[in-house]
Amino acid sequence: MSSTTGSPSPDPLDGPLAAADLDALVDEWGDWAQVADLLDVPRTKVGTLLREHRLAAAVPRPGAGQRVPLAFVQDGEVVKGLPGILTVLHDGGYDDRECIAWLFTDLGLPGRPIDALRENRGSEAKRRAQAMAL
Repeated sequence: MSSTTGSPSPDPLDGPLAAADLDALVDEWGDWAQVADLLDVPRTKVGTLLREHRLAAAVPRPGAGQRVPLAFVQDGEVVKGLPGILTVLHDGGYDDRECIAWLFTDLGLPGRPIDALRENRGSEAKRRAQAMAL
């Protein structure tokens, strides 16, 4: 038996992206060491990738520490098109937390922008990111 207590979590597109419940949006998170293993790079390289906006990280829930969505890595590499979208969004004033919320929100592409990127159909996601960053 399920019951609802409290209000539903906010839709990231109805309010500030920074208020989105990232832990509810993102299925799997990895710490820097896990991401480094997936990319077959030293852990320090993950920090470089984050600074260069080739990856994004956030604290998904209190006490969790900074994590990277594992969906950002595919076949041992950063998902194609992700660094470009992250750069566009950062240039538009969005931080990593807001970028992650946007990438994992269903925008009717069909689906979420991260899914479009992983399926090599990221052109529309990039176009929407550019429009949003204006």
